Amino acid sequence: MDDAGLLVELSQPARRVISLSPHITELLYSVGAGETILAAVDFSNYPEQAKNLPRIGSGYQLDVEAIINLQPDLIVGWQSGNNQAQLQQLKNLGFNLYLSEPKSLIDIAENLIDLGMLLGNRELAKKQSNKFKSELESLKLRYKDSEKVRVFYQVWQSPLFTINKQHIISSIIEMCGGDNIFKDLSILSPQVDIESVIERNPDVIVAGIGDSRDDWLSSWSTWKSINAVKNSQLYGIDADLIVRHTLRILQGAELMCQALQGARDARYNL
Repeated sequence: MDDAGLLVELSQPARRVISLSPHITELLYSVGAGETILAAVDFSNYPEQAKNLPRIGSGYQLDVEAIINLQPDLIVGWQSGNNQAQLQQLKNLGFNLYLSEPKSLIDIAENLIDLGMLLGNRELAKKQSNKFKSELESLKLRYKDSEKVRVFYQVWQSPLFTINKQHIISSIIEMCGGDNIFKDLSILSPQVDIESVIERNPDVIVAGIGDSRDDWLSSWSTWKSINAVKNSQLYGIDADLIVRHTLRILQGAELMCQALQGARDARYNL
């Protein structure tokens, strides 16, 4: 069963696979299926060999004709990130389609098992899944009794975007002993303004950084009334480590927990 609740049946393990999301590309490599990937979407840049895969468009605008020409025996799609009309078109054409939509950290482990089964690499997938769950549990235990700190997570700078409690990053914040200051908003990744951040006054600001985002943290320096700015509790985490639903998300979670611990330590060093 895929994450859309649909049954995916193959007569034999898939050997010609197309990935429709960077997180899916990573998961396929994690279960030892790198050699089966025919093509992937833009930004499929990890592991290193994924950079050499042929491209079949972006996550939202697929090159359906190129996909048809490749004749895959399995397409792994992103339920909420791909163009729904194009996904339906591929399904109508008779392609086997597995939709990935991990909504929690533990869902990542389940996706690994599913992909391992579909690709005939069940044992490796089970090993990777169990290792992930063990490391996740260890991280939870380490921070379960931590003192709460108020957190603002910055998805984008201009305009300013953040996350609500439904986002996987918010669950990481909570696991690390943090309180997402915009958890109550109804939209998964809402736009907010500086005034609302000032009003909710976070103890720590964490930004998902990457190319062309180096100035994101320095831009907060003028807002001295915010505790996070006043106490120099501004942190950047590589967005790929914290947004993508892959094994590497635990690296991002560890960095998040360290950032929040830094904010706790700052309370007692003033």
